[in-house]
Amino acid sequence: MTKEEIIEAIEKMTVLELAELVKALEEKFGVSAAMPVAQVAAPVAGPQAAAPAQEEEKTEFDVILKSAGPQKLQVIKEVRAITGLGLKEAKDLVDNPPKPIKEGVSKKEAEEIKAKLEAVGAEVEIK
Repeated sequence: MTKEEIIEAIEKMTVLELAELVKALEEKFGVSAAMPVAQVAAPVAGPQAAAPAQEEEKTEFDVILKSAGPQKLQVIKEVRAITGLGLKEAKDLVDNPPKPIKEGVSKKEAEEIKAKLEAVGAEVEIK
């Protein structure tokens, strides 16, 4: 399998499938996806420490549900699929906006989540 074929396969995966893939890779190779960020931040000291920290924050985004819109049931189903929450927890989240759906995710994953929720009528913000 070439790199391009692997990338194409990953592009076709859902957010949940990607999360499971990351966990499987972490277990298989004994690494953590968060480890490089911590290693980069640790050696930096003094006044220069603020600049790398700001760059790192830009790599992690929060997906905030602002409004469920007219198709609340569909939004609840999508929130459950994205977060893995139970029905009651997902309903509580959707009933009381603004609430974070997912925090600390990559820009690509945040955009995917936003697109899924907007497709069922929800109003979503990425911070």
